[in-house]
Amino acid sequence: MAKLGLIAGNGRFPFLLLDAARAAGRPVVVAAIKEETDAEIEQRAANDDGITVHWLSLGELSKLIDTFHKEGVTEAVMAGQVKHKQIFSAIRPDWRLAKLLFSLRTRSTDMLLGAVAKVLGDEGIELISSTTFLEPLLAAEGLLTERAPTEDEQRNIEYGRGVARGVASFDIGQTVVVAAQACVAVEAMEGTDMTIERAGQLMGSLEGTASTLERALTVVKVAKPNQDMRFDVPVIGMRTIETMIQAGASCLSVEAGRTLLFDREAILLRAREAGIAIVATPRGY
Repeated sequence: MAKLGLIAGNGRFPFLLLDAARAAGRPVVVAAIKEETDAEIEQRAANDDGITVHWLSLGELSKLIDTFHKEGVTEAVMAGQVKHKQIFSAIRPDWRLAKLLFSLRTRSTDMLLGAVAKVLGDEGIELISSTTFLEPLLAAEGLLTERAPTEDEQRNIEYGRGVARGVASFDIGQTVVVAAQACVAVEAMEGTDMTIERAGQLMGSLEGTASTLERALTVVKVAKPNQDMRFDVPVIGMRTIETMIQAGASCLSVEAGRTLLFDREAILLRAREAGIAIVATPRGY
């Protein structure tokens, strides 16, 4: 069977996709990013002769292409976060990536990764959906927890989805945190969990003061209006739930069919223990 190229970022996403691809019988060539990928990926390769790992720096686009060519990879998938702030770090891009960066009108996630996908495609390497092999992990529409959102939380969701869709349409972020139909925090380059943390800190700073805001926070995460499922697909994991608990967030809304839930049973159990309501709303709701 044809080899699958896996461009691995951080977190558990690459490991879940790797396991699913191997279960489907696909040999996998992992392009592990030195600045992001967990070293555990080497152990997986040591225990499975169908996995090959190559380490490269985030700036080495030419090395990525050369590696896939040598391995005979014509189909690849991206899995795992690559922190957007890395674009502004001290990492040195090779000539191919530098040329690509200079050609961009903006350095938004979609613009950058879309350009990388085009370069790969021009080199005979098709970038496929990052949910390939993981369709069962996509959130199904409806209430996911035993507790439903309260009336106030439902109003927060309705308000938050409008704000989040507007922010996402500009490719800034995909998450907003709301209290009493007021936007407390908006995601940008820091990511979902740090956005929730910041919202919790803001609410915490109001302790002991008079406030018109209900202190319980609602987290709303959406896909982009024209979400490219090849990259930057919304993901919820256990860390997000733990961060919500620490921040005092009581409700989470995600978008059905376009959000991946990792460790689903553990997430729902932890949410139930903490009294958190989780709902997956239909696209366009």
